[in-house]
Amino acid sequence: MPSLKILQSITHKKLISVSISNKKTVQNVYFATMQFKDIAGQLSVKKHLIHTVTQNRVSHAQLFLGPEGSGSLALAIAYAQYICCTHKLPDDACGQCASCNKYQKLIHPDLHFSFPFFAKDKDDVASNYIADWRHAIIKNHYLGLDAWRYHLNVDNKQFNINIAESHHIISRLSLKPFEAEFKIMIMWLPEYLVSAGNALLKIIEEPADKTLFLLVAQNQDQLLNTIISRTQIVKIPKLSDTDVVNFLTIQKNIATNKAQQIAYLSNGNLHTAQEYMAHEENNYCETFITWMRYCVQNRGIEMINYVDELAKMGRENQKNFFKYGINLMREAVLCLSDMPALVHLPEKELDFISKFAKILTLAKAQSIATEFEKAHYHIERNANPKILFLDVSLMLIKLLKFNTFPAGTQHILI
Repeated sequence: MPSLKILQSITHKKLISVSISNKKTVQNVYFATMQFKDIAGQLSVKKHLIHTVTQNRVSHAQLFLGPEGSGSLALAIAYAQYICCTHKLPDDACGQCASCNKYQKLIHPDLHFSFPFFAKDKDDVASNYIADWRHAIIKNHYLGLDAWRYHLNVDNKQFNINIAESHHIISRLSLKPFEAEFKIMIMWLPEYLVSAGNALLKIIEEPADKTLFLLVAQNQDQLLNTIISRTQIVKIPKLSDTDVVNFLTIQKNIATNKAQQIAYLSNGNLHTAQEYMAHEENNYCETFITWMRYCVQNRGIEMINYVDELAKMGRENQKNFFKYGINLMREAVLCLSDMPALVHLPEKELDFISKFAKILTLAKAQSIATEFEKAHYHIERNANPKILFLDVSLMLIKLLKFNTFPAGTQHILI
């Protein structure tokens, strides 16, 4: 008899890895709740989705349209689970019936997925990568395309949803539901369909009985107009900073002040927020203020020594650090444009940017942001961090020190 051994249990996420060993084989099965209650914010969207089910007004083709990290994919899966749940609660799936148990593993026979992938040949289809997909989604309900690409270890290879995948979808959906009332196809990022999407137009417009299409997209402009016209759009807004802070403090046990900083950095993207959370030991605010102080005062020796420290931060932290700087420059522009009511920063960042803006002009703030964007681009492409930070530092000195400043402003950052 095979033996079951619980290797890991994370209570809050309810993520469990079970190893089933039988001499020669080892199989990993992953579990995770995917109910409305587990998804951050989006209360009005959840209410709308539940109402469509309780009022028996479920559209056969729906387009969940929301930015990355807004929870659009998680909402689509939670919606599918609620539709198939056999013991529905007034505001969520029960999480305990046979259908919900299978949804927790993303293995319900009437739940199908399609997503962008790198096709190894013309006959390759998404179902060949379904194990990786389940693992990635359960690990992070707010999965982004870059993280999915990294998970598949395909670097910068071209993703798409090819014609073979379109035909495979038609084949799978031609069958009757196995267990549930509906069979449901969730397609993530239909923007990658391109011309192959034309093969799906008829089945999206006139699907087989009890068949639902849930398309999860981020950019409406990149979608085929013929697909948009055949779907009912469910708009999913960017998460508020409050939603992100609540998610991080309640579900991830992050300190409030750190959660506020991460929420500011992530700009409503919970996928990005969780990436920042993985590097939460870094205090970008203190680091950034110190760096700007050295540049404003043209303290060359100290700056060079500090560049050595910045170069040791690690690639992901360096990318996040430059994103942080770009966001601060955006807030500085708001201050310079006499729109302080639009500036939403934690107290320490607000104090800094209010002072820093006094030695800036709109042109300087824009130039600094441009330098940070270039640096972020080069960090992604494995530039030497020490050389890069030194080059950016010299550019900042040129912008901040060797320009005409109002008298008495150069000591502001001291």
